[in-house]
Amino acid sequence: MKVLIAMSGGVDSSVAARLMLEKGYECIGCTMKLYQNEDAGIPRSHTCCSLDDVQDARSVALSLGIPYYVFNFSQDFRKKVIEKFVQSYQRGITPNPCIDCNRYMKFAKLFERANLLGCDYVVTGHYARIESDGQRFLLKKAADPAKDQSYVLYTMTQNQLAHTLFPLGKLCKSDTRRIAEENGFLNADKPDSQDICFVPDGDYASVIELHTGQKSVPGHFIDKTGRILGTHRGVIHYTIGQRKGLGLSLPEPLYVCEIRPNENTVVLGKSQDLFHREAMVEDFNWISGEPPHGSVRCKAKIRYRQPEQPATAYVLEDGCVRLIFDEPQRAVTPGQAAVLYDGDVVLGGGTIV
Repeated sequence: MKVLIAMSGGVDSSVAARLMLEKGYECIGCTMKLYQNEDAGIPRSHTCCSLDDVQDARSVALSLGIPYYVFNFSQDFRKKVIEKFVQSYQRGITPNPCIDCNRYMKFAKLFERANLLGCDYVVTGHYARIESDGQRFLLKKAADPAKDQSYVLYTMTQNQLAHTLFPLGKLCKSDTRRIAEENGFLNADKPDSQDICFVPDGDYASVIELHTGQKSVPGHFIDKTGRILGTHRGVIHYTIGQRKGLGLSLPEPLYVCEIRPNENTVVLGKSQDLFHREAMVEDFNWISGEPPHGSVRCKAKIRYRQPEQPATAYVLEDGCVRLIFDEPQRAVTPGQAAVLYDGDVVLGGGTIV
C-alpha cells in the first residue's frame, strides 16, 4: 500500500510518517506550499515561516529515507481560503480558514495529487480517528481530548474517510513528542503553531487591507437603540463577543453583539445580550452522506475550544439545520462552524449564519 503523507514541518506529521513507515507502507512525504511571502505581508527578500517548515519536513523525510516533494498550491489556496477569509471579514463574518484549508487543500487538492502518484491513502497528523461500523466510515474524536481536532474535519466525505489515515488518533501529545525524540527528529520540541499560517503575527486586519488594497473606514459604535457610543476603526477589526480593544471609556463593560457592514456600524451590548438558544447553520455536511429525517438529539460545538453542548438539530427542507440548544449559548458567531456529535462520533457540521 502506498501513502502520501502531508508533512507540515511540525512534530505531529513527522511522527505520522514514522508510524506509517513502521507499519510497512510505501511512503511519500510532501509539503503543500500554500502562500507566497506577499500573501502574508512578509517582504519577498525575507525567509518566512513556511520556508523554514519545508526545511524541517525535508530533513525528517531524509532521515526516514522516503521521497519528498513540495507541491505549490498557493494559487488555489489564495482563491479558496485567503479570498474567502478576506470577504468574510468585510461582511462582518468571522471565518475559520483552517476548516477551509482541510476542505479544499488537504482533502481535495492533495487527494488529486495522491491519485496521480498512485497512492491508496492520504495521511495527516490530525488528532482524530476513522473507524468503520461495517456499512459506513465514522469520524471520531481523538483519544486525547486536549488535542482533538475532529471539529475542523467535519467537511470530510465517506470517500475521503475511506482513503485517509490518522495514525495519531489514539496517541497523546506526550507520546508523539517521545517518538520524535527517540527518532532524533530536529522538530521534536518544536512548539505547536497557534496562528493562522498566512497571518503569522496575528494581525488579521493588516492582511485584509493588504489583499483589498483598502484601508479600514471608521464608523460608529452604537447600542441597540441606535445611540452613538463612539467611533470604531473599521468593521474588520471586530468579532461577536469581543470586549477588549474597543478603545472606549464606558461606565460598564460592553461587548460586540452585532456587526452591520452595510451601515458601517458595530452594535455593542451587555453580556446577557450575547446569549442565544438558536443558530441557523448552512452548507451542512453529514458525515454519513445522508441527513437524518426530522430532528436529532446531539451535542454541538460552536467554536473550536468550546465543550459541546446539548441541543436538538432540525433538518430543514433546503438542507440547512436549525440548532436549538438546551441552554442559551454565548456569542453564536456567523461564519464559525457548528459541529454536531453523538458521543465520540462526529455527525456533521456547517457554517453558522
